[in-house]
Amino acid sequence: MKRVTIRVPATTANLGPGFDAFGCALSLYTDVTFEETDGGLEITGCDEAYTGPDNMAYTSYCAVLASLNEEVRGVKIHIDAHIPICRGLGSSAALLVAGAMGANVLRGNRLSTQGLLNITNAMEGHPDNLAPAFYGGLTASMVDNGLPVTVSFPLHPGWEFLALVPDFNLPTTKARAVLPDQVPRGDAVYNISHGALVLKALELGDEKLLRTAMQDRLHQNYRKKLIQDYEQIEHLVRTTGAAFCLSGAGPTLLCITQDEKLEQKLARKLDAVTEANWQMLPLHVEFQGARVISAE
Repeated sequence: MKRVTIRVPATTANLGPGFDAFGCALSLYTDVTFEETDGGLEITGCDEAYTGPDNMAYTSYCAVLASLNEEVRGVKIHIDAHIPICRGLGSSAALLVAGAMGANVLRGNRLSTQGLLNITNAMEGHPDNLAPAFYGGLTASMVDNGLPVTVSFPLHPGWEFLALVPDFNLPTTKARAVLPDQVPRGDAVYNISHGALVLKALELGDEKLLRTAMQDRLHQNYRKKLIQDYEQIEHLVRTTGAAFCLSGAGPTLLCITQDEKLEQKLARKLDAVTEANWQMLPLHVEFQGARVISAE
């Protein structure tokens, strides 16, 4: 029986003003193994609640087989996840990407990466996490006539990423529910201008410009009310000189800096301004997207 293991990086979406458009792959991973069997579905390595046919890795696996007009045979799926669930680091996207790539590899790599992105984007509804998970690095994406279009952007090598991950989750559905259906024109213009400068600041390594540009009026002001200690932590991070934003829909908070001692500086002060337990994860950009790490 054929067997393949796919490794997918974590991703952070939005990067402040780039709502549902910007994304970046980070050095935290989920490995998913797919092994064809004589029949049935078996999923291990995750909570029992996720071992049924609605598991995202399996649904995308089936979606790719359907697009290839291939029969869904028995499969054993093992998930080794190091990306925190429902924390704004692309855990759902990682499973969708793994399932799609796993099915494609087992059927002879007949679909391109763009083809896999098209299928998974139809399932996810937005490509901001999916694109960097597939391609790695920093991406900006849009949807044109129902299909995702993605462009990669250069990143200065000096950036350090520090994810502050709390001990509580925030489902994306809840984080989206608090967003208004319409926004003032001034807020839309604000985000367009700031988003353009975020991309340039990340390319140049301009920390001052990044701190200024990484402001948002479309989603963070609404979502921060769902995140305990948000404003206190934001003030603390900004006083250290780092750029600050929500990671995806949250509740993980992301610091971007070129100060290699940022983690030490925050460690001494974070407990004093928070009530929840926050784990600090120092990360770097993962320039390689989802990939096969073993195949038999």
